[in-house]
Amino acid sequence: MKKALVIGCPGSGKSTFSSTLGKKSDIPVIHLDLFYWKPGWISCSTQEFDEILRNLLHQETYIMDGNYSRTIDYRISFADTVYLFDFSRFLCLYRVIKRRILNHGKTGEYMGKDCRERIDYEFIKSVWNFRKRQRMQIINILDKYKQSKNIVIFRKPKDVTDYMKSFEHPSLR
Repeated sequence: MKKALVIGCPGSGKSTFSSTLGKKSDIPVIHLDLFYWKPGWISCSTQEFDEILRNLLHQETYIMDGNYSRTIDYRISFADTVYLFDFSRFLCLYRVIKRRILNHGKTGEYMGKDCRERIDYEFIKSVWNFRKRQRMQIINILDKYKQSKNIVIFRKPKDVTDYMKSFEHPSLR
């Protein structure tokens, strides 16, 4: 693994997994939210984000955390490994609400500067509808790459735990 993408529903644990995997593998982690969001939850323009992405994708190694559906196909073309968090909407929604409560008034470590943890109806709706609206698009894109990329799909948290144990015991990989 030299270039990995971590994608899936908000609240599935992508950022935490990416950070842990980065520490265990000694590969730098790129949290796309840090680049997309300007202070106060102001998004960068499509053109600006695409330019940032082009520069990031040409790094020698990375673990890139973030969905940004519009760019998934493009980003996969650079990656050798893709991790998809395919968890239930209930689990993801629970985690989003828990994160919001635990981090009230704080800026998350994986978020843009001065982007305080928040939750609103649109965000909850996007988590709830992720499986219906984005999941199949992602699955279809991954299907195009299944012969040329290492694709790991986590369907439950135990899958992630077991996978991380393989870094402690390489013979399990």
